Amino acid sequence: MELYLKVRLACSEGMTQRQAAKHFNISRDTVRKMLSYSTPPGYQRRSPVRRPKLDPFVSTIDRWLDEDENMPRKQRHTAKRVFDRLRDECGFTGGYTIIKDYMRERSQRRQEVFVPLSHPPGHAQADFGEAIVVIGGVEQKAHFFVFDLPHSDGCYVRAYPAAVAEAWVDGHIHAFAFFGGVPQSIVYDNDRCLVAKILPDGTRKRAALFSGFLSHYLIRDRYGRPGKGNDKGSVEGLVGYARRNFMVPIPRFATWDELNLWLEEQCRKRQGDRLRGESGTIGERLQRDLAAMRALPASPKSACACPGGCDSGTKTSWRRCDRSRM
Repeated sequence: MELYLKVRLACSEGMTQRQAAKHFNISRDTVRKMLSYSTPPGYQRRSPVRRPKLDPFVSTIDRWLDEDENMPRKQRHTAKRVFDRLRDECGFTGGYTIIKDYMRERSQRRQEVFVPLSHPPGHAQADFGEAIVVIGGVEQKAHFFVFDLPHSDGCYVRAYPAAVAEAWVDGHIHAFAFFGGVPQSIVYDNDRCLVAKILPDGTRKRAALFSGFLSHYLIRDRYGRPGKGNDKGSVEGLVGYARRNFMVPIPRFATWDELNLWLEEQCRKRQGDRLRGESGTIGERLQRDLAAMRALPASPKSACACPGGCDSGTKTSWRRCDRSRM
């Protein structure tokens, strides 16, 4: 699934199928299939690719490269030097190419991504908040999805009974329909519904449903640093705004659908606001965001991960997901 996303993103950004096949070391037929399906239609690899000649030496390579961090830049290991040392000192019998490929992949994984605080048009942030609502006469906690376009301050808010993985995906699908386009990238926190695991090198192992969603819509996902809320401060502020302005007094509706129609109308009304320090209204500035966003795909991605179907208004039909932060 991860490779599907990488290939589809690379080709959407201008890489040819021939270049993608060479860069990712796969056949052109495989690239063609990946561009035809947003998720693998059949067999999916269950375990990492085995590298019998390289794997016994990975810890040694990592140790040398970690020690290089304290060395002068011009006196650090090149792939050729690592190959020579492994062959002469450790009995390595593999080829130079697998050493070079491993070091390139390791370097790409370890590059720290700094989330810019300036907000070019066409990019988004997303998060969840909580508030008390009354649905059908029953007071309960609502988990509301917040989708923010920081350049224009355009927003979309949708409430759910639970902040499960399906709610994340369903919220995005409704937000894309509301704006009529798909952002180039979205910043998230490291929620367990989205990120199954943060690997030691800092890369994220995405949850399966979320990875398939990103591949379908060709979105580049970015993540705030753990404990650094200012990396996505715009949507954090919008969560508070929605709670103070949309959830006071406590909303009372017969159904979740009625609540969400009302929330959508509040988001639409907000586009007429002119924020302090801005020359135009949110709606006027939103036009730049919309111009920079991608067109919607021919068909939306299903938000359901279970064979029996999902209902956004029930807790029982959607899988629960432990939240890393509420």
